[in-house]
Amino acid sequence: MTGDTLSQKLQRIRDLQFFGEEGGVVPVIDVAATSTFMNPEDMPRAFKGEMQGCYLYSRHSNPTVQMFSKKIAAMEGYPAALGVASGMAAISASLENVLVHGDHMIAHSVVYGGTYALLKNIMPKRGIDVSFSNFDSLKDLEALFTPKTKVLYLETMSNPMLNIANFGAIKEFKARHPEVTVIVDNTFAPLLATPKDWGADVVVHSCTKFISGSSDLIAGAVCASQDFIDALIDINSGPIMLGGAVMDPRIAHELYMRLDHLHLRMRGHSERALEAAQIADRLGIAVAYPGMENHKHHERANKYFDTSYGYGAMLTLDLETPERAFKIASQLQKDNFALYAVSLGFSRTLVTCPALSTSSEIPEDEQAAMDLSPGLLRFSMGFTGDPDSMLQRFERALKTAL
Repeated sequence: MTGDTLSQKLQRIRDLQFFGEEGGVVPVIDVAATSTFMNPEDMPRAFKGEMQGCYLYSRHSNPTVQMFSKKIAAMEGYPAALGVASGMAAISASLENVLVHGDHMIAHSVVYGGTYALLKNIMPKRGIDVSFSNFDSLKDLEALFTPKTKVLYLETMSNPMLNIANFGAIKEFKARHPEVTVIVDNTFAPLLATPKDWGADVVVHSCTKFISGSSDLIAGAVCASQDFIDALIDINSGPIMLGGAVMDPRIAHELYMRLDHLHLRMRGHSERALEAAQIADRLGIAVAYPGMENHKHHERANKYFDTSYGYGAMLTLDLETPERAFKIASQLQKDNFALYAVSLGFSRTLVTCPALSTSSEIPEDEQAAMDLSPGLLRFSMGFTGDPDSMLQRFERALKTAL
């Protein structure tokens, strides 16, 4: 671990206190779609980019969205951020902000299925060459680098295999190639990891997940330099300004409030996930959880993560076949332990079979190459309910597969 401690991150978030118009302890929601210019001569100046910091139109900027953006930027340690409509909007806009026809990018081969589909099926249509690789060292990265390489893309903790990024190699690669923009999806590890400390230029989040915590909204965020964020909303060329994937101020207000207790929720997720992983391991079921010493990247997690509140909510169980996986999932849902659903970060446990759902965009041969078993169950461990009772239900369900 390097950089700021968890307490320092939390203090930065806490110190960003915005007040209501009449001194309320929470800010108001500004839902105005457009803003008034008292001096008509200022409007053309705003369109030319000569006036900074003013509000023009909510597709460009909004006070409530800006408050949330400042808060998540503080969490990730960047000077600026931008709340957007979804996690995929954050990813696609960040890439579009950098890449042009003829460019090349390097992407980790084990990524979320939607991201894979974007890189595999959409980027080539835009003339972008994408190299997928399970890069694990500086040597692997250097082998993929070309003079046209403009982006390196990866996830802090891969979805769904839970591989931990070799940030040491990433940082060294960035030092050798400062012109390459390193983009890291930190959705699985908010607060736990700070990719900026290890060479990331841009961090993206699907705020639908842990940032929200309630599975009740869709949103995303991009954290980066002020210049990068300004480029996203540039009136003439900004991917967000012109693509329209803006965050609604009502959602921004919800997320602004929820960031204050994110660290408490992450601790709760982590505690339950570790206990569940230990039960599965004791029963002899193949379990992957970064907090377990037998996880292949456990030492990386200790090195690159702030583990003061655990190792996160995500774990996987390999039941080998979809039939066994579905049997366990059905029992867990019947016993009110889990819900069989995509997504993650909810207060209740969510479980899915990625090979047939969230990673189904990836062809079977490539799934096999990344060791994605058709019977793999991915858990986003919740923290609700009496711990003893919930874990007893978990263990009882697992025994049905033995």
